[in-house]
Formats: sequence, C-alpha cells, structure tokens
Amino acid sequence: MSQDPDSELHHPARLATRGAIGGTLMGLANLVPGISGGTMLLAAGIYPAFITAIAEVTTLRFRPRSLLLLASVAASAALVILLLAGSVKGLIQDYRWIMYSLFIGLTLGGIPLLWRMARPATPSLIVSAAMAFALMVAMAFGGDGVSHAEQRNLFLIFVAGLAASSAMILPGVSGGYLLLLLGQYEPILGTVDQIRRGLLGDSAAGTPADFGLVLDALWVVVPLGFGVVSGVVGVSNLLQWLLARAEKATFGVLLGLLLGAVVGLWPFQEGRAPQAGDVVKGRVLDAQTSGEVDVDDWPVVRFDPSRGQVGASMALVALGLGATVILGAFGRSEDDEVG
Repeated sequence: MSQDPDSELHHPARLATRGAIGGTLMGLANLVPGISGGTMLLAAGIYPAFITAIAEVTTLRFRPRSLLLLASVAASAALVILLLAGSVKGLIQDYRWIMYSLFIGLTLGGIPLLWRMARPATPSLIVSAAMAFALMVAMAFGGDGVSHAEQRNLFLIFVAGLAASSAMILPGVSGGYLLLLLGQYEPILGTVDQIRRGLLGDSAAGTPADFGLVLDALWVVVPLGFGVVSGVVGVSNLLQWLLARAEKATFGVLLGLLLGAVVGLWPFQEGRAPQAGDVVKGRVLDAQTSGEVDVDDWPVVRFDPSRGQVGASMALVALGLGATVILGAFGRSEDDEVG
C-alpha cells in the first residue's frame, strides 16, 4: 500500500466519486457476513487515503479533502445499509444455507489479500494465527443453539458496534460475521429496517411513515453508534501501533480470525419454530406461547443436507471465493495505477 493518498485528494470530484463507490461497496459488505469493508475500500482504490483521513480527524486535523472523503464514504454506506438491511435479513431467514455457503466463499477470498500483506511466514505469525483460529472456533461452538433475542443487551450492542467498525479498518475481517457470533446480526438488521419503515413507510404492507418507530430504535442505535465511533478511532490507531511494533504477529491474528470465521458459517442450518419447553427471552414456552414467537427469535439448528444441497453449496463457495479474489485483485491494480 504505497499509494500517496494526496494523489487522489487533489481532485475533489474524483475523490467524492471514488468515495461514494467505496462506501457503497463497504455498506454492502457490512450487511453480508464474510465480506470485509476494508477489502471493499481496497477494491475501490481508496483504502490508504481512508485510513489517512481517519488518522487526521482523530488527531483533530480537519483538512477539507479528508473530510470530503470520509463524508462520501459514510453517506453512501449508510444509505445502502438503510435501504437494503431488511432485504438481506429476509434472505438470511428464508435461504440461510444458500447465503451461508456464499458467505464462506467470500470469507475465504480475503485470505490471499491478507497473505500478500503478511508474507513470508514466521514463527510469530504462525503461532498468533493458530491462537486466533482457536479463539474463533471456541466462539463459534460456544454460540450454538442460542437464539438471537436472548443475547440482546446494551453491552453486546456496543460490542457489536466495535465489531462492525473493525471491518472498515481491517482488510479481510468481516464485521458482519462478528455480529453473527455475537448474536446481534439479525436483530441489528431488523432495527435498521425498522428505521427505514419509520422514515419512509412500508409500501408492501401499505403502512405510512411512523417516526415513533425511529424513536423506539434509538435504544439500539445509540449504543451501536458509540461502539462504531469507538471502534473506528480505537482500532485504526491500535492497528497502526501494533503493525509498527509487532507486524507479523498482528497479521497472524488477522489470518487466524479469517480462517476461524469459516467454522461458524456451517451452511446447513435453519431457523426452527420454537416448541413447548424452549426458553426464549428468559421465558419457558408452553404449547400456546410457542406459536407466538416472532421468526426473528427462532433458534437456529443444523440439518442433514441432501446431495444436491451439498453440490450447490460447494458451487456457491467457489462463486463467493472468486468474487472476493477478483475484487481484491482489482483493488491492488487500482493502488498500483494511482501510486
């Protein structure tokens, strides 16, 4: 990443356009577990300039060109997230194994990007990667069978903001996947879609805008926003500090996190309707109340796939892998061209 950010920043219109493209891709990445927002900014050719702009703002250097880049990225990403959160959430609920298969490929596609930055392998890189991989495996199996709603609380929402913001800073690390592990992915998408319905109404349901829905969502938005801001400021500065002092170990951790993410994305699982005796939101269900649970709160269980599903899953993994590798290669060529 030898690009001089100022080479792009001398052209405000071009900078704003590239920022909008990068923000759009990053917004989509934050909605999809397995894709890193940092990888998407690399694909748009603005990652070094974005990191520089964040560093300047967090040290109270408010250059207009840096502010323009951050504003164009943030505005386009926020618009994409607001408009598409509900659709992505619906796809996850209705076609979970298909979407998770695609997510696995997208996740694996980040490995070549990180490996180019981390190579050659050293003992510290290998050990740190193994430790991070073990942590991700433990988190994945530790979360099995826990419903999303049972894990909703202000602290976890704040942590979810930290996780989501990490994807903007760390290429190859998916904030959406970390939200899945925390049990906050679908609840947060639902909250974002609630804000959209509150601001714009819901044409499909024939309901008008209702600002009360927006106010009701603030209990999620406020801690989430604090987490995002804290993550952007903290992770960007921490990453620079770690890379300057322990580069190989830091890249090893990132590689381990990326590889371990695949474990938690086992595709053959689905939401199961609650049954009598299940515990949802701290309440033991009976025959009547089990049928009243919202689909968002259904527990997720694994199932035995058919041969056709296995084959389709492998094809989707390959598709996702190829897509991310191509985007990463495009981002590298853009960096070379601009630099």
